[in-house]
Amino acid sequence: MRGPHKKSTLRARSPRRRSTRAEWVLWLQLRDRRFGGFKFARQQPIGRYYVDFVCREQRLIIEVDGGQHADSPADEIRDAYLATLGYRIFRVWNNDVLANIEGVLQTLTSALEEPLTLSLVSRGSGRMCERAVEQQPPVAGAEPVCPGGEP
Repeated sequence: MRGPHKKSTLRARSPRRRSTRAEWVLWLQLRDRRFGGFKFARQQPIGRYYVDFVCREQRLIIEVDGGQHADSPADEIRDAYLATLGYRIFRVWNNDVLANIEGVLQTLTSALEEPLTLSLVSRGSGRMCERAVEQQPPVAGAEPVCPGGEP
């Protein structure tokens, strides 16, 4: 089949129209290679999930979450699945984007500079937790930390 798949295109466009204010604020910083020359796309399908933002060249997914995502088992399953595809996940809270966009962007810069052998998971306020991607060989001297634990 040639050309775009109409059903998938419509499914991807729908969340773009329903973006939260925090997603829109962050998108204005990321779009058109404005952020360090990195190309980001929004509301993209990856595997069986749609992600808020993705930088495919750096294998980095950004999720902008509200309070309903705090300690969500579904998010942990989703993150683990996306990590098996080689993606790193950067999570940030809506209120952090709205109240401190500069701090979020600084933390995002650090995540983009991380080596691609680690999966980064952030749960608000720039706190990072590292998990080794299962298919990757371990990094010498680095110990994986469980999500929710201290780095």
